[in-house]
Amino acid sequence: MTAPVISGTPDDGIRQTYFRIREAGIHHLPVLEGAQLVGILSDRDLRRPDWVDEAMDLSHPYCLDDNMSVGDLMTRNPVTIHTYESLLTAAELILQQGLGALPVLDKGQHLVGILCKGDLIRALHSRLLNEMGPGKS
Repeated sequence: MTAPVISGTPDDGIRQTYFRIREAGIHHLPVLEGAQLVGILSDRDLRRPDWVDEAMDLSHPYCLDDNMSVGDLMTRNPVTIHTYESLLTAAELILQQGLGALPVLDKGQHLVGILCKGDLIRALHSRLLNEMGPGKS
């Protein structure tokens, strides 16, 4: 997983959040109210045409409305995983539910990281290298 996590709040503006996500090079932003995870915002949520009133201009795939907040677009009650669960469980959740990332919670339900598809690929790669040895692909 990736830790520490860059997070946002439901009241954050969409424009500032878009540039924050872009600058950080991330695709998923956990959304917190205080210490509680209340949602997740993906870069795909920022491109969704169902919240745009007019036809989307393909040269500008992001509509960065200054009047919209993260809370307007985030997915509420996201699927999560806990630190004590296995990578197999995480992979199954991601595959079965078509997710790009899972917020990782500790036993106290506090956000401690985020596990994305790239993290799983890196873990698989490392495991395969250990089993096969370097240079044997």
